[in-house]
Amino acid sequence: MAILKPFKGLRPPVAIAKELASRPYDVLNSDEAREEAKGNQYSLLHIIKPEIDLPASVDIHSQPVYDKARENFELFKGKGWLIPDAKDLLYIYAQTMNGKTQYGLVGCAGVADYLNGIIKKHELTRKDKEEDRMKHVRITNANMEPVFFTYPAVAAIDEIVANFVKIHKPEYDFIADDGVGHHFWVINEQEIISKLVELFALVPFTYVADGHHRTAAAALVGNEKKLNNPGHNGTEEYNFFLAVHFPDNQLSIIDYNRVVKDLNGLSDEDFLKKLEAVFTIEKKGTEIYKPVALHNFGLYLAGTWYSMTAKGGTFNDADPIGVLDVTILSRLVLDNILGITDLRTSTRIDFIGGIRGLGELERRVDGGEMKAAFALYPVSMKQLIDIADSGNIMPPKTTWFEPKLRSGLVVHELD
Repeated sequence: MAILKPFKGLRPPVAIAKELASRPYDVLNSDEAREEAKGNQYSLLHIIKPEIDLPASVDIHSQPVYDKARENFELFKGKGWLIPDAKDLLYIYAQTMNGKTQYGLVGCAGVADYLNGIIKKHELTRKDKEEDRMKHVRITNANMEPVFFTYPAVAAIDEIVANFVKIHKPEYDFIADDGVGHHFWVINEQEIISKLVELFALVPFTYVADGHHRTAAAALVGNEKKLNNPGHNGTEEYNFFLAVHFPDNQLSIIDYNRVVKDLNGLSDEDFLKKLEAVFTIEKKGTEIYKPVALHNFGLYLAGTWYSMTAKGGTFNDADPIGVLDVTILSRLVLDNILGITDLRTSTRIDFIGGIRGLGELERRVDGGEMKAAFALYPVSMKQLIDIADSGNIMPPKTTWFEPKLRSGLVVHELD
């Protein structure tokens, strides 16, 4: 059963919470981070993207960058920009986007739960990205950013959360520059904390929704500390890491689309002809076409949108991986027709989160950077959980969750 552990969070004063809270480290590059943090000494980007305080020529994976992360973290604590709570607490973090609010429980997950499969994942991680975040965790001795988990909804937990936010004012309550509302409550009542921990212990599994590399890094560093501590007893803070747990019935996944640089030597006409062997193709014209169901795709090619529907017999709905539209597109089009076989390493393909809109697909193709674009129907939460439960791994760049968690509203130290 899953662990939800209260902890003594480090949190910003209310007056600077909006300025300190930042987007996650992995959704913006160094130049974007520099621009976003410009003129804002409070931004957590100074810790999670510390290269922004060093010359642009510095290798972002070099030791001076990690040293700067530790230096800036100590600076934030010393200046009172991150202040420790007096006792172990749980927190509620809610986000509002497009009129919809989702409520997550903030507490620590267990390193042991990750290692023994109670925390389930649906994506592979890359060792270089794992090691980058492991170095960051080691040198700061903290989980600076939460990971985004989901779990099968529990009505009793939902009721406690709903009642709490109804009668308590949030500690932080602001709208970020992207229009997303962020609301954060501190649960001080020990009776409520104990009840939530008790109820959460009945949850059989939790699932990594977003943040696979941060999750792996946090768990692996925690395990390192365990192995290096002769007096280890299991209660040490390094046995746990920072997570926001959202019930699965409050989340939705948006589309994650693809653009390709070339047609593998084919003309537009020959490419469409090959597609017709495995898809029903309908020409839609110049108006953006958004897929309407599973196994239906949008294709943008030479200024025209097409609907592509996979023909019967080209996929297996009984196969949790084979039924995914990313799998169908990869196998029938990217691999068989375009010769793009490794989505992790190929330079002929790029991926665009649905938050950017399908107009971004048009822009990339019309600008000449890309030759064709494919719009996909989003994966469902049920598909994600089914795949994780079956022990399978989704293809790369399958899920895109919005809104993204803001980093810095609470930090977890490992000692």
